[in-house]
Amino acid sequence: MLLDAGGNCDWSMSLPEEIPTQYTIQDVAVFSKGYLQDYPVFVRNTDHGLLVLGYPKDSFMKLTGNYFPIRAVRLFPLFVSGILVMDILLLFWVYYFSKRNISKSTEPILSSIKTLSAGKPVNLSIRGELSEIADSVNQASHVLSRQNQARANWISGISHDIRTPLSMIMGYAGRIACDHTASAEIQQEAEIIRVQSAKIKDLVQDLNLVSQLEYEMQPLHKEPVRLSRLLRTYAADLLNAGIPEACSLEVEISDAAETAAAECDARLISRAVNNLVQNSIHHNPQGCAISLRLDRSGSTVSLTVADNGVGLSKEKLQELAEKPHYMESTDERLDLRHGLGLLLVREIVEAHDGTMKMESVPQSGCQTILTFSALSNVHV
Repeated sequence: MLLDAGGNCDWSMSLPEEIPTQYTIQDVAVFSKGYLQDYPVFVRNTDHGLLVLGYPKDSFMKLTGNYFPIRAVRLFPLFVSGILVMDILLLFWVYYFSKRNISKSTEPILSSIKTLSAGKPVNLSIRGELSEIADSVNQASHVLSRQNQARANWISGISHDIRTPLSMIMGYAGRIACDHTASAEIQQEAEIIRVQSAKIKDLVQDLNLVSQLEYEMQPLHKEPVRLSRLLRTYAADLLNAGIPEACSLEVEISDAAETAAAECDARLISRAVNNLVQNSIHHNPQGCAISLRLDRSGSTVSLTVADNGVGLSKEKLQELAEKPHYMESTDERLDLRHGLGLLLVREIVEAHDGTMKMESVPQSGCQTILTFSALSNVHV
């Protein structure tokens, strides 16, 4: 409808019957803001009068109180920005604490899995959402421990069963080798049997000892040991027992290492040194000069077994460092095998929290450096 200046309706179209055609200035002021008898209306001033356009009920919703202070309008962007910043900070706070809680829960699990991969047992105690994972890790550890125990017991049993008949073979071979009524050829063959049987006996003992050290079944009798005294005692025993004529042995001990002591099992350390010395003798049938060196640097003491023999190539050193021993490998390829003696040395060193490093130059010898923590202010 079109209203004139006096509020009268000059023209209308589709005007509902209940809508009046006469309005005061107060009526116009009221309905121009929103509704005319629940009909949403829109008002526009024209040259011919006031045009009022109405729509059916419930077709539009109009806001009648759409007045805002200028200051509020100007501060509205800052308000929105502040809310956005607070939301971001809140999300970051939730993310940070959530990540910290997850890391706190997963760290012992990851550490246990790493320990489990090294073949050592673990026991996790975690509550909450990750408790099922912890239970699975504990179960895997239990199964692995049982398998390791079974394998260690099997190796120990085999070692025990072999020892008795092997001792009998060595005894009879020794008697035949010393029997002057037997021919020289038979005596020589009997001596070969005795020597090879002794090697088998040593291998069986090494196998059993490696197994016990690997599965932590070997009790370590650690005590403060003066390593210079241990080396001299070992060298004296070895020379008294006899070494090949083409080989020589010398002991070099620095002044700083003369009184150096370490918390260790003297029997096992001597065994490790002997394995390295025997390796030098075995791999240099033409002979070599073997040296046992002891030195101290700060809080560590290094024991070196070196020779000037044929040495090892870079490829062989890399193979010894990277390829697992056949006792440790799940690969059935035979080319993974290497000396049991070196594995025993490594197990002994690791049992004493030490390190083992091999260095060699072809045709220029080989040396193995064993490093241990030195005791301070200990005199033995």
